[in-house]
Amino acid sequence: KILFVGEAPGVEEDLSGEPFAGPAGELLTKILTAMGLGRESVFITNLLKCRPDTPGNSEGNRKPKSDEVSTCIPWLERQIDLVQPRVVVALGASAVEGLLGKGTAGISQLRGSWQNYRGLPLMPTYHPAYLLRNLALSEKRKVWEDMLQVMERAGYPVSTKQRGFFLTKD
Repeated sequence: KILFVGEAPGVEEDLSGEPFAGPAGELLTKILTAMGLGRESVFITNLLKCRPDTPGNSEGNRKPKSDEVSTCIPWLERQIDLVQPRVVVALGASAVEGLLGKGTAGISQLRGSWQNYRGLPLMPTYHPAYLLRNLALSEKRKVWEDMLQVMERAGYPVSTKQRGFFLTKD
């Protein structure tokens, strides 16, 4: 029911052969668990199907270039056609830009508001790597609010406990 789209494979993905490996992948798995889902019940992919070239730096990751995205987008579109999700979640600025276009507003402006991608509801939200860099509870809550909307749109129940995650206790 839910398809998550990230930017591109990184070092960890190259080593594991799975999208969203490493610390960001672990956090995405925790988010899915809190949603009452597992990795096996959603589809996780990237805009790019191979790691962007990083000449002279075998360890680094970089943002995909527009020509790389345009080369890979037909593969992503085919995946979406095959999976037939109810909802698409764009994880991070690169995924949002790759799916909605370069002239699109930034992730800070778009996150939390439904967009349309090829007739499907698309929820832009922050990438798990962003949450690992920014530990503010308020940022975690923003992503969680996005996930609550995703769950509802995909037809999953949302519990009172789930609604209360990351709310400050006064």
